[in-house]
Amino acid sequence: MRRLGPLLLLLLVAACAPQVVATPPATKTAPPPVEPSPVPPPPVQQPAPPVQTPPPPAATPPAPPSVGPAISFEAWREQFVDKAAAKGFDRGFVEQELSDVTLNPSILNHDTGQPEFVKPISDYIRAAASPAKEAEGRRLRLEYSWMNTLEPRYGVPPEVLIAIWAQESGFGKVQGNYDVISAFATLAYDGRRREWAEDQLIDALSIIRDRGIPRARLKGSWAGAMGQTQFIPGAYLELGQDGDGDGKVDIWNDPADALASAANHLSKQGWQRGQDWAVEVLVPAGFDYSISETEKHPPAWWAAQGVKRADGRPWPAADRAAEAALLVPAGSNGPAFLAFPNHFVIRKYNNSIAYALSIGLMADAIRGEPPLHTPWPHEVPLSRAQRFAAQVALDRLGYPVGLPDGAIGAQTRAALRTWQKKSGLVADGYLTADLVARLEAANP
Repeated sequence: MRRLGPLLLLLLVAACAPQVVATPPATKTAPPPVEPSPVPPPPVQQPAPPVQTPPPPAATPPAPPSVGPAISFEAWREQFVDKAAAKGFDRGFVEQELSDVTLNPSILNHDTGQPEFVKPISDYIRAAASPAKEAEGRRLRLEYSWMNTLEPRYGVPPEVLIAIWAQESGFGKVQGNYDVISAFATLAYDGRRREWAEDQLIDALSIIRDRGIPRARLKGSWAGAMGQTQFIPGAYLELGQDGDGDGKVDIWNDPADALASAANHLSKQGWQRGQDWAVEVLVPAGFDYSISETEKHPPAWWAAQGVKRADGRPWPAADRAAEAALLVPAGSNGPAFLAFPNHFVIRKYNNSIAYALSIGLMADAIRGEPPLHTPWPHEVPLSRAQRFAAQVALDRLGYPVGLPDGAIGAQTRAALRTWQKKSGLVADGYLTADLVARLEAANP
């Protein structure tokens, strides 16, 4: 896997088709994804002994609670009109834009629901970086000469941007058909993320009032992410770019604007020019996988532990000075990667290992890089009940995972690695049906 060099990037929230960004801060693009295995960039602390014993698990895990508001939707709407007016909006304008808005139950189902089965990472990446998408990406790379201006301007290789474009909207073909005003009104009324959703609703109204974008164009995902690279309103206002110089920022109809906006987002998040996003590596037999995902070191340190580049190439200067984390997303039997800072920048678009790997691998393929040295293994998906049971078992055994919810994230993987190591198992943090059974059997 060659580094994403100096050849002349973005932002979805859905169960295995992620949206732009993992958390709601202003520099991000979409609310927290429900894509499999989200992991925050900072290292994970080793778990400490529990301070209390969780209650016995139910036969099936409980559904995530919805924070139902104590007021009616109409009462919330009146309160929001007051808030918008206090921010300088004309009351009549806000009332008009919200006059046809009603509570959308399908958005609440998306926001609080979890799938029974989560697609294994190997299946996710095969679909996200399919040969057909890679071929289309190569064609568009050659067709659009304006892509040659993106890397000099933002530092982000166009292949990375093309991969995000493919993942977020199928090269602009599938942008979502939810009315963004109604989406954020529903999310705000639900109450779980009211302040964030109301802020985004204010930003959406600003786009209509100040940017001359008609309400009818503000279509997107159920989470309010819009356009070919799926930006939430706040991100559009803050990061949107006029890629073709026509004086407009049209992320819905203009690929140049959409990709330039994505590039600007990644650049502002710290993209490192000329540095790899990740490199496939080979891990020696008997390796202590318990340090994977949590520790970051330069390639020379990993080499001293026996970790070598799969392609045998030397490390370029930009990579030699960078700290990288070892990732084994499909366990010790699957491919391993040293993930550099740019990998974690991609995860600020969508905080998921699967998402970031699919973007990077597709970008490599568009550049003509060979396939992985170690193929993805055949993986059997676990039900949510199995994942929930494993979390409860780990918690009972003294390895806290936070609130068990059936979603295997960084804290659960860290707890699993610690338990695996103390149990004399390969501590790769990869949950299988066999480990679920072992964990349940080990409970007192």
